[in-house]
Amino acid sequence: MPQRAIPCLFMRGGTSRGPYFRRADLPCEITERDRVLMAAVGSPDPRQIDGLGGADTLTSKVAVIAPSERPGVDIDYLFAQVSVDDASVDTKPSCGNMLSGVGPAAIEMGMIAPTDGETRIVVYNENTGARIETVVQTPGGAVEYDGDARIDGVPGTGAPIRMNFMDVVGGKTGAMFPTGQLSEEIYGVRVSCVDVAMPMIHLSARDLGLRGDESADEIRANAALFSRVEAIRLEAGRRMGLGDVSDSVIPKVGLLARPKHGGDIKSYYLTPKTLHATHALTGAICVGAASLVEGTIAHSLAVPSRARPRDFVVEHPAGAIAVKLETREQAGTMDIVAGTERTARLIMRGE
Repeated sequence: MPQRAIPCLFMRGGTSRGPYFRRADLPCEITERDRVLMAAVGSPDPRQIDGLGGADTLTSKVAVIAPSERPGVDIDYLFAQVSVDDASVDTKPSCGNMLSGVGPAAIEMGMIAPTDGETRIVVYNENTGARIETVVQTPGGAVEYDGDARIDGVPGTGAPIRMNFMDVVGGKTGAMFPTGQLSEEIYGVRVSCVDVAMPMIHLSARDLGLRGDESADEIRANAALFSRVEAIRLEAGRRMGLGDVSDSVIPKVGLLARPKHGGDIKSYYLTPKTLHATHALTGAICVGAASLVEGTIAHSLAVPSRARPRDFVVEHPAGAIAVKLETREQAGTMDIVAGTERTARLIMRGE
């Protein structure tokens, strides 16, 4: 079959990277669409030598965007996690880092007319049903990528992209605590099952025999740890109403510990077959939100004097990530708006 040219932008969004496609340029049929996405990044292949992927879960990601017809929404965004070495595409989770590139991509593709100074864009996340307001720097009516904002896990600095996440509670399961428990025991380990921005299970690193100050390489080399955690994750997925999650990356896993460098909590974020080099933005929102609720694993490990609904700092092996949490409790439920700042960069445009 001859190759077919499909336009795309190749961008870094936050600490992730991948091609950004217009939905109209991709096949409508899901199986065919996924085949195209796998071909684009070069999967399945551990080197991804035949595509744009970087042989890592953080660089085997795709964003698909389109002008939205939803009231009050500008852009629809679908995230796709393409497996590196398996022939699979997972659209169940979202990615807040790739999301940070959606606003700039929509402007670059002509879907949004920028305003002088900054441009506000409301994005609908098709993976989770959440709405996110993104604020892109557009001096002179063009996307600005250079700036002084710095995020751990990315060299240099860039123009800040502000994002406010709404509708983040229970996006996949319908509840912040889908099992009805703030914490529970699975195979002898206390676990909190939480669904805020990203369905996750939170475990204390100490309960798994970790000190809480291990390097990323130490965690990645611990095959017994991943095996034990995966068994717990599969059972947690069933209890959370997600069914058989053996072929899905959700729920994600956070191995939590006391902070070491002035933050509010330490988190090792599993993807789940390996350790995230930094930390997912959506995962940081989930950890921060859970820390506000007494009885959760996160609350028991967060620094009491700093665990407050603003500027919550999650330490990770490559530094830290900060999220602002605004909470409102009503009728026994918690509504959360989470804000954060990321950067993005257009690397290449083509087909």
